[in-house]
Amino acid sequence: MDISDPPARYSGHVVFPFWCVALVILCASAMPAQELEPRAYSVSPVGVNFVVVAFARASGDLSFDPALPVEDASATLHNVVLGYGRAIDFFGRTANFAVAVPYTWGSLEGLVNGVSAQGTRSGLGDSVFRLAVNLYGAPAMNLEKFREYRQKTTIGASVVLIVPTGQYDDNRYVNIGSNRWAVKPEVGFSRRVNRWYFDLYLGIWVFGTNTDFKGSFRTQDPLGTTQLHVSYNITRRMWAAFDANYYTGGRTSTNGVAGADLQRNSRVGGTLAVPVTKHQSIKFNYSTGARTNIGASFQTIGIGYQYTWGGGV
Repeated sequence: MDISDPPARYSGHVVFPFWCVALVILCASAMPAQELEPRAYSVSPVGVNFVVVAFARASGDLSFDPALPVEDASATLHNVVLGYGRAIDFFGRTANFAVAVPYTWGSLEGLVNGVSAQGTRSGLGDSVFRLAVNLYGAPAMNLEKFREYRQKTTIGASVVLIVPTGQYDDNRYVNIGSNRWAVKPEVGFSRRVNRWYFDLYLGIWVFGTNTDFKGSFRTQDPLGTTQLHVSYNITRRMWAAFDANYYTGGRTSTNGVAGADLQRNSRVGGTLAVPVTKHQSIKFNYSTGARTNIGASFQTIGIGYQYTWGGGV
């Protein structure tokens, strides 16, 4: 897990990089395995709360399900997420939990079973929950102890859970909601060297069964994910990151018949976090497909606003 420079050096202005949580939620709500979230295992004083409002626009070869009978597909989708989180003491270890509900709208076009088609979608997406715990490198701390904390090497673990509460119509190939549960356990390694932070995450998505896919049932194999991030503190409260990921697996089956949709994709991007006031900050992010074979050749631009309070801040 990582933190920004020690809060004591900021004259009382404590930086909590919870943007990672917002980005995890924003991506996981619509596109599991395609997350790019630097500093995803941040360390914070117990009792700190945060609210995030984030927006992302994605355009290109974008699909909610890579096994759909759609060719020459393109889409422009907009996603807004409202999230809340809190830093907690988890059996003596630093931890945080977050929950969010996204809203998605946009247009899609392509060939469905060889016939040209286009359409629009709008509605609530699946709810997302996340719990992250520091396993090594930072015990649970109040604000006073946190001011004295200096990160070196940390190890954390997290679980992201997607709950099928989003809009779903079994007569449509493309939906906002997934009509299935999904969970991703993950381990994260972080190392700080002066102003530099190096992060590596290893995780795997495990999917439930969609029992109502146009009169059939659909399953999906696990999807392994890897993320690498290199970030740098530009000033005391501003930082930037280079982000990259790779994910493979996720072959789907309909009524037991496997599809030709094994994924081997990677994405790259960048993140910039800018403070506004003691309790407020804004973040910008961009990503694009680097090596893609199914449903990942698209570009995403995002912006978000965060407000933090509590924990003595």
